[in-house]
Amino acid sequence: MANSRLKKLLTYLRPHWKKVLLGIGALFIVNVFSVYIRTQVGESIDTLRSALSIGKIGRDVLSIVLLASLMWFIRMTSRVLMFGVGRQVEFDLKQSLFGHLLTLQPSYFFTQSTGDLINRATSDVDNIRRLLGFAVLSLANTVFAYSLTVPAMLAIHVRLSLLALAVYPFMLLAVQLFSNRLRNEQRNVQENLSDLSQLIQEDISGIALIKIYAQEENEQRGFQHKNKQLLNANLKLARTRNLLFPIIEGLVFVSLLILLALGSSLISRGVITIGNFVTLILYVESLVFPTALLGFTITAYQRGEVSIDRVESILTVEPEIQNAPDAIALPLETARGNLRATNLTYTYPGATTPALDRVNFTIEAGETVAIVGPIGSGKSTLANILPHLLQIEPEQVWIDDYDLTQVRLGDLRRAIAYVPQDSFLFSDTVRDNIRYSNPSSTQSEVELSAKQAQIHEEILNFPQQYDTLVGERGITLSGGQRQRTSLARALLADAPILILDDALSSVDNRTATEILNNLSGGVQNKTVLFITHQLSAAATANRILVMDAGKIVQTGTHEQLLGNPGLYQFLWQQHQLEEVLT
Repeated sequence: MANSRLKKLLTYLRPHWKKVLLGIGALFIVNVFSVYIRTQVGESIDTLRSALSIGKIGRDVLSIVLLASLMWFIRMTSRVLMFGVGRQVEFDLKQSLFGHLLTLQPSYFFTQSTGDLINRATSDVDNIRRLLGFAVLSLANTVFAYSLTVPAMLAIHVRLSLLALAVYPFMLLAVQLFSNRLRNEQRNVQENLSDLSQLIQEDISGIALIKIYAQEENEQRGFQHKNKQLLNANLKLARTRNLLFPIIEGLVFVSLLILLALGSSLISRGVITIGNFVTLILYVESLVFPTALLGFTITAYQRGEVSIDRVESILTVEPEIQNAPDAIALPLETARGNLRATNLTYTYPGATTPALDRVNFTIEAGETVAIVGPIGSGKSTLANILPHLLQIEPEQVWIDDYDLTQVRLGDLRRAIAYVPQDSFLFSDTVRDNIRYSNPSSTQSEVELSAKQAQIHEEILNFPQQYDTLVGERGITLSGGQRQRTSLARALLADAPILILDDALSSVDNRTATEILNNLSGGVQNKTVLFITHQLSAAATANRILVMDAGKIVQTGTHEQLLGNPGLYQFLWQQHQLEEVLT
């Protein structure tokens, strides 16, 4: 597992390998200068003992200042390069995540927490950025500091240096003992943060419902509970860090005490000079910061490991619905709008009863067909299958005599304008919501589609007319206005097939009937599938398909179906009764 994470890190860094090498190379030069400056300080001290020379002191001081200044400049260069790589990887990952999420089928998002997905695309990506910036830089600095400083120490006095460094294996052991604990606790923090983000997102989206049922206190308690869980997880992680880091730092200063205790006797016996001793102290001092920083590096690495797993768990999800290897092109200008199903059967994952059971129909280009039936009869499932939002077996549905599963997804979805039950609108202007299906549309084209959807006159009464902001998910519009705005958007796409999945449920029967009459009479080149519970509107269709328990149980015109006892006649009688009662 650790190897796979390391490979993934290298994959992230590969496009930026030149900057990484330059940054690490600059850091290597910094550490060379660091060792040289400390060596020069020791030599200057020994020189001063033999002959005090103001000129010599001045030259040494100037030399050290110049080298330190150059070292600072090179260190800043390495930091800019490495932190820049981290930022670039962060950008690349966010682009990859967003692009990948757009390829996944809608059913994936039904099983995932929105707050968690947002947290992974922000907080977790940020952790990876820190890992590839701060952590890699710190780790490289630690490696160079030890690899250059330790040989220099051994060159002065092997035994004294080894005794001073004898505590460092205990430091590495402490790190190893705490690593799994830190990783698990960091994962727990990330998961609790995702849960809290999800609660905030849901409560903001459902604020009207919370107020309607006066559940503010209950939601506050729920937030307090999750916030407390996050607090406890953070405190637990902080306790572990606060236990580990002082151990590391304490071991470093034990090394310094050993050096001070044993070095004085070696000086008195003439084994090492005072300059050598000072140099050794400076060398040990130079290892304090990289070693202490090792604890923070470990934390960043643990966070990064957890975040890599969480981000990759999204990126490794294969889209269930993809273009076939030899996908068939269906240019929009040649699409006619014929639809045919042969023994269409579909069962949702985990279900035992098929949502669609051997459904057969043929719909000619330009025909308006209403689909009616009780709730749960399979109407919406059929609507989602036609634009290939659900995965089906080949040779069950055809569009213009092409197997739907073999047609390029982009071509198929450009040939079908689909208005689902949930009329989603973006937090944007009315105009931009309508022309979302065709961003290059002119104002006159937008207005024409709005007139066909019977929403134009109402838009003119809005505060800024077509420039009116509709709020998040179209909250400032009524249900009927949202549905008709979504219909206008679909009509603007000018696709040969139009599917309305109960898309006028919030519109009164008279308006819904007028809209359907306009579509049938004024848009002859469109094939219209009108899924609805509004039977008076459905009655105007060229043909009606009646569904029940995943099957088409009746088909015909309104008059034909009324003349035959069956489900449609029963539904119509219910409809008539409701009309009388209202």
